[in-house]
Amino acid sequence: MAPGQIKFLIMAVDYFTKWVEVELVATISTERVKCFLWKKIICRFGIPAKIFASRVTVEFCEGLRIKQIFTSVQHPQSNGQAEAANKVILKGLRKRLEEAKGKWAEELLQVLWSYHTTPHSTTNETPFRLTFGTEAVIPVEIGESSAHELRANLDLLQEVSETTHIREYAVKTRVARTYNKRVVPRNFRPQDLMLRKVVQKAENNKLTPSWEGPFRIKEKVGRGTYQLESLGGKKVQRTWNAASLRMYYS
Repeated sequence: MAPGQIKFLIMAVDYFTKWVEVELVATISTERVKCFLWKKIICRFGIPAKIFASRVTVEFCEGLRIKQIFTSVQHPQSNGQAEAANKVILKGLRKRLEEAKGKWAEELLQVLWSYHTTPHSTTNETPFRLTFGTEAVIPVEIGESSAHELRANLDLLQEVSETTHIREYAVKTRVARTYNKRVVPRNFRPQDLMLRKVVQKAENNKLTPSWEGPFRIKEKVGRGTYQLESLGGKKVQRTWNAASLRMYYS
């Protein structure tokens, strides 16, 4: 636990620029998430068209006409950009902390600075440049005349954005093609009885069952994503990916 009872991190990632916004909190609540979205995202960058979020922010997003996209339980690939950013940030924190794990909150901003000023493998641009139209000024550059360069960067911003979008689309298409070759499709039908993978919790132990159920497939809501219901007909919260489901045989 970090100083000040800090235990959690609220994070948002822009899918195009890869820019990351974070807020350190001691507890997670609906109001904290709404406050984070308002202060760190909307007031600084405007209203996003789409957002991955939990159901606690439904009314808030509907009021601002933000389209919500819900991730499937235990299927982080459906929100891959956030998961990728998580891995990079955690790796950076581990390198800086070593044994002093309680200081992660103090080191976080430096890790984010490094992340924002390092070219991304997909875009070949830094998140800072794609967000603000110019590269960040580093300490050794302070005092150098840069007005001309700033104007040139702003003139090229549209071209850089378009080139980055094309490059990113090509990379994602290539990765998706490679991934799809290895994936064996698993399709279920409404009314099929299923077991779902147990969500890992701190109180779980080696004797905790790996699967629970049965549940019934209510409907297919997307590619490999399903809405479940109990045998009594009660809708199960959130959607579940086929990777976390398996057929139940009585």
